Amino acid sequence: MMRVYHKLDRAVPGQTGDSLLIQRSEGPDCQPELQLGREGLYVSISACYGPLEVALRPHLRDLTSSLAQLRPVEPLSATRVFGTGQAQIELGQSTNGELLFRMVIVADATGHLAVNMVLTSDARASLFEWLGVTGPG
Repeated sequence: MMRVYHKLDRAVPGQTGDSLLIQRSEGPDCQPELQLGREGLYVSISACYGPLEVALRPHLRDLTSSLAQLRPVEPLSATRVFGTGQAQIELGQSTNGELLFRMVIVADATGHLAVNMVLTSDARASLFEWLGVTGPG
């Protein structure tokens, strides 16, 4: 199966600092975007592509520890997965600093719905800073 990944290259923090929008800086209106918001011990994450949305609400600690443990690989592929059997986030980092961010909702053994994105190294750095991620990533 050939996956298509859309590259996001611009991070825009919310006015209060509790949210972060990551999107493409150029392209048509119906472009993919990743919206994150802090909600206490959780982080709400919404991956949108036009009217299609996959939304998850993982523990902030799970997301930050998974990001901090990433090691660069080539070719870019998912090296960390967290969540449940029905809803998960797949992460990977390339040697040039790009971040694979794939949100998946699994129906059962017959299929799944996923939004496939790659954050540029600048967008990844903004995400890590916003989350307070420290470590090799």
